[in-house]
Amino acid sequence: MRRPKWLLNLGAALLYAFLYAPIVVVIVYSFNTARFGAGWAGFTTRWYATLPDNSVAISAAKNTLLLGGCSTAISTVLGTLLAFGLSRYEFPGRRWFSRMLYLPVFIPDVVMAVSLLLLYSLARSWLGIFELGLGTIILAHVTFQIPFVAIVVRARLAGLDPALEEAAHDLGANEWQTFRHVTLPLILPGVLAAAMLAFTLSLDDFVVSFFTSGPGSTTLPILIYSSVKRGITPDINALSTLIILASAIATISIALLRRDRMTAQAD
Repeated sequence: MRRPKWLLNLGAALLYAFLYAPIVVVIVYSFNTARFGAGWAGFTTRWYATLPDNSVAISAAKNTLLLGGCSTAISTVLGTLLAFGLSRYEFPGRRWFSRMLYLPVFIPDVVMAVSLLLLYSLARSWLGIFELGLGTIILAHVTFQIPFVAIVVRARLAGLDPALEEAAHDLGANEWQTFRHVTLPLILPGVLAAAMLAFTLSLDDFVVSFFTSGPGSTTLPILIYSSVKRGITPDINALSTLIILASAIATISIALLRRDRMTAQAD
């Protein structure tokens, strides 16, 4: 039996409302004049204007950007090399390692956070290293970002014609020259998409950062969580809106890169 079109449209509208209504509420109330309470008292942009004067928020924003930039750079390089090795070379345990690559993706964040915290604790007691701080958070983020980068880049490598690399070898190029001048330019859209995905994951992460952070390494998600426990205020909504905006920009960029890749493949 064919369902009426208006019923399908209604169902889709209700679904989108359920998914995006909370985000819209946060954005709208970031412009609310009232300092406390859920009532609307008027429109203002002063909460965004006062954010630069909030030294705690500025410090958290710097930590978040530094964390995202460093962890993304490291995980993109390591993840790309890992994907290339798994796609182009045979070695003992390759199939098992390929399957284990998906394990960090499926493990709950809280389990990974607790395991990393335990690892850091053991390292401090045995070796005197890994004091909790921004460095431990970067290492923790790299740990869960590498599988995502490797999976995305490996998918790009799977669609690459090996004959192009073989032609470069026939023309006298060594392994490094082939990778630099042939393979890397062809997989670059996938590498950039993986990097943006890794940056978005780092920007939005709370659980792993909360468990592995130390003094002076507060990030924006941790700051928002600690502030919400004292009561939601418009400046917290403003911070949340900026995070939503950054995540949306990264997501749209990934989608555009994927669209350009599909268009290039079609041509």
